[in-house]
Formats: sequence, structure tokens, C-alpha cells
Amino acid sequence: MVKDKKRKTKKLQKSDVTVVDTDVAKKAVVATAMGNAMEWFDFGIYSYLVVIISQVFYSGIDESYQLIFGFGTFAVAFLVRPIGGVVFGRLGDKLGRKKILALTLIMMAIATLSIGFIPSYESIGIWAPILLLLARLVQGFSTGGEYSGAMTFIAESAPDKRRGLMASGLEVGTLVGYIAGSGVVTLLTYMLGDQTMLDWGWRIPFFIAGPIGIIGLYLRNHLEESPAFAKMEEQKEEAEAEAASASVSLKDMLIYHRKPLIIAIILVFFYNVIDYTVLTYMPSHLSDVLGYGNTKGLLLILIVMFIMIPIVLIMGHFGDRIGNKRIIIGSLIGVVVLSVPAFMLIETGSNLLVFFGLLIIAVLLSALQGTMPSQLPSLFFTEVRYSGLSITYNVSASLFGGTAPLLIAWLINVTASTFAPAFYLVFAAIIGIIVVSIYVENTSGKPLRGDAPAVAEEGEIIEAIEDSEALWWKEEKQEIEERMEEDNNTDDKES
Repeated sequence: MVKDKKRKTKKLQKSDVTVVDTDVAKKAVVATAMGNAMEWFDFGIYSYLVVIISQVFYSGIDESYQLIFGFGTFAVAFLVRPIGGVVFGRLGDKLGRKKILALTLIMMAIATLSIGFIPSYESIGIWAPILLLLARLVQGFSTGGEYSGAMTFIAESAPDKRRGLMASGLEVGTLVGYIAGSGVVTLLTYMLGDQTMLDWGWRIPFFIAGPIGIIGLYLRNHLEESPAFAKMEEQKEEAEAEAASASVSLKDMLIYHRKPLIIAIILVFFYNVIDYTVLTYMPSHLSDVLGYGNTKGLLLILIVMFIMIPIVLIMGHFGDRIGNKRIIIGSLIGVVVLSVPAFMLIETGSNLLVFFGLLIIAVLLSALQGTMPSQLPSLFFTEVRYSGLSITYNVSASLFGGTAPLLIAWLINVTASTFAPAFYLVFAAIIGIIVVSIYVENTSGKPLRGDAPAVAEEGEIIEAIEDSEALWWKEEKQEIEERMEEDNNTDDKES
């Protein structure tokens, strides 16, 4: 045990501290955000076209159920996200973040492009929704390794004191992709009209996915591997003991990293419920449930998303200054208090009041978008970060995120209450407040678990070494290693 105590109190050396090239880090943000924009470009065009897609691919069923089937196809793709998360997460921890991020982007672009070529139900019958479903499954599988990998890459590529701001750039990619998708749909709807959009115009946004994918692939192929992963690989080569500890099986991860897995699932639950309700469900709520014109509803949300972009970056910046935890809890309290009043404004029918209602819930979402991409990666150690995030994010997103529009549409149909979305947001936020308050620690400005400090300039190295919290995760790491060693010794004795 004396040896263990020495390991706990061992001080950092200058060579342990990573000096991040900020120019390279900025390129990493742009390249990863581009892939996230691709993902949400797909979500944007699908959610904004879901009413038309439902009519094109499900014209053979009762009209009252077409929208539910349309959202059902959207939700089913989330069933394979956990599988994609496990596959790409393991590959990302073994082969590197960069290679997997390029692969997922290629798959996503091809799948999105293919939707534009699928004939309608009237042309090929049941094969139309089957082919749509297959394309969505490929999208879901590739997305399983996309967002979690992007979060991991940016978090590991940023200086500790700027991780929140730089990681918030990932969600700027989300909004840019969504704005691009919704903007294309809005412009086409205005130019072509509802009937032409129904006939063939809806296919155009899916065709745009091909060129976007090529641009994103070019940017990602010119990335450098994240400093944290590169350093871990160097340690593998230097010592066999490090190699053994850095190779964690899925079973070991579920046993020894169970706590962060559970916490991450709950964090992703409330984050995705709010995210998908605001960005994916609300366009159809305005048009199909409340009866607003397609162009008016799309335009209002488009303006709101433009306003969200600087707010997301501001929240990321303040997360680095006062801590992500405070901002996340503040946002969730706002959701509990303001969701119902916001939907009351949306119900009025006044363009100005509808806009302010949407803006209220959008600002609260922006606070989460600015902080969660840096908070979630901090839950896991380096050797399991990609895998842990991929599993938890995609399991939770599949169960609660992708199903949010479907569940809300069903709740409104069953209860006949247009306030069902607000009550669902409040429910998710209450759970989030409890979990974040009790189980989530503030890691803003601190090194990621398993990583040495990362600084932007060499002049910050001494300060990082002198910081008593620089090795804040060491005791937790040692406890896991001791448990693994005890279990291995027990297994050896039994055998």
C-alpha cells in the first residue's frame, strides 16, 4: 500500500502536460462540427418534410395515422444506434478517433442521398417504406459512432480551460446543419408550392447530402489524431503494463465503469428529450397540430435557430468560467418553470407571441447545447471514453431522443391536449435536476479523466503542475485498478 500512496501523491512533470496547438484544435472543431452538421441536415430535412414523407411513403394507410408512421420510421432508425455505438466506439478506442469519424460520415452521406431516389408508395407499393426504413437504419448505425466520437475528439483536442467553448462548436454544427436543412426546405416550399413539393420537390434536399459529405470527408481526412489518444498510444508502446490497462473489454467497462455509464444515460435522456422536442418535433407541431402554414412555421423556427448559435457559444464560454454544472441546472430549472407558459404563447396564434414562445424553450436548450458536449466526455477515462459515450449516448438517444416526437404525437392523439410536449419537457427536466445536483461533479477547467492537463501555451505548464487538482482523477483510477486486480486474483485462485 506504500507504493500506492506514492503513486497517488506523485507530481506531474513538465513532459506530462500537453500543449495544445490551438490552430489544430480549431480545425478539429470545424471538421467534427461538419459531420454533426451533416447528421442534423438529415434530421432537419426529415422533420421538416415528415408530413410530405408520410404522404409519399404511407399513402396506403388511414390519413390520421400517416404522421405517426412517418415519425415511427424516424424513431426506428434509433434502434440500431446502440449497435453502431458499440461497434464504432470499440473501433474508435482501438484504431483512433479520426479514422472512425471519416467512415461514419461516408456511410451517413450515402444513406441520406439514397432516400432521394426511393420511389413512392403509389409506384412500388410496400417496397417504398421498406427501402426508406433500410436507408434510415444505415443512417442510425453510422450516427451511432458519429456524435459520441465527435464529442470525444473535440474534448481531447482542446485546452482544459477552453474545452467548453470549443466543444460548444459541435452544437453550432448541429444548428448550422439544421438551419441548412430547414432553410432548403423552406425555400423550396416557397418557390415550388405544396403540391410540387409533394410530387417531387421533397427529393432535392436529400440529393444535396452527397456534396456535403464529400466536403466533410475532405476536412476530416486532414485532421490529426487527438492529443489524448495519441499520448495513450505512445504509452502503450512504451510499457506492456500500460497496454494491458488501456485495453478494456466491454464486460470490464460494464462492471468497473458502471457509475459513469448510468449517469451518462440519464444526462443524455433529458438532453435529447429537450433537443428533439424543440428541433425535430416543433415544426410538425406548428403545421400539423396547430394548423399554421408550412412556410410560416418553418420560417419562425429558422429565425429562432439563427439566434441560438451565438447563445450556444456564450454558454460554452461561461461554462468554462463558472462551471458547466451550474448552467445545466439553471437551464433545467428554467424548463420546469417556463415550458407551460412558452406553449401558452405558442397557442395564441399571434406571430410575435409564437416567436417568443419558441425562443424561450430554444434559449434553455442553447444552455444545454453549450455545456453538454464538454460535460459528457469528462465522465469517462481515456481508454473507454469513445466506447462509453457511444454506448450510453446511443442507448439513451434511442430510447428517449428519437422516440420523443413519436411519443408526443401519440400523447396528443390520446389526450387531445396540445400541452403534452410541455409536460414531457417538465418531466425530463425534473429528473435531470435531481441527477445532476447529486451525482455530477464540476469538471470545467480540469483535465479529463485519465488525461494529464492540456494547456494552450507553454507559459501555463507550471501553473497546471502546481494546481492541486491536476490529478483529481488519480484516486478514482487507482480504485478501479485495485478492484480489477482483486477480481483477477480471485478468478485465478478459483481456476
